[in-house]
Amino acid sequence: MTDSVPSVRVVSGEALIPHLDDVARLRMRVFRDWPYLYTGDPAYERDYMAAYARSPRSVCVLAFDGDRVIGASTGVPLSDEDPGFQSPFAHQDLAVERVFYFGESVLLPEYRGRGIGHAFFDAREAHARALGGFDLTAFAAVDRADDDPRRPAGHRDNTAFWCKRGYVRQPGMHMLLRWDEVDVGDVLHPMTFWTRPLDTAE
Repeated sequence: MTDSVPSVRVVSGEALIPHLDDVARLRMRVFRDWPYLYTGDPAYERDYMAAYARSPRSVCVLAFDGDRVIGASTGVPLSDEDPGFQSPFAHQDLAVERVFYFGESVLLPEYRGRGIGHAFFDAREAHARALGGFDLTAFAAVDRADDDPRRPAGHRDNTAFWCKRGYVRQPGMHMLLRWDEVDVGDVLHPMTFWTRPLDTAE
């Protein structure tokens, strides 16, 4: 573990553009590990992050060690996301325009366990609250079998952390997301949504 104290900076919309390549590289490095096992595609990653830069109401929480980006966490109004992300909410008669969607959080392993994950959630929830007009925050997590032989020994997932933050897994809200998996290739992955009412109090 490094002894340095990371700083956290919040950017939105076009202010993300100078950091697109750094975040793309970080995502590929972190998501190669369990549970995503993502092979990585630099062009796709930059395009994916550029969509956040195009949304003026997006948020990206960046963690720095000096000038180096060591973590990032994204969010965007669900109405600005692809229809595949919106569909599970529409099927539940939830107003898409009232949901703020949290994209992925990525953090290098040596910086974990130091409160940065909570800072990511705090900043994204504060951003959604400041924008106004949102009743719910949500994110999607990949589903993996408990007996998957690729699961690292002693691995602890984020379930306890998410529950502590007040998020609840919604078993009836699913989507499929495609990516190239290490040693497997192109696969459709089941994702389940977690949601939390957005407390509008300061």
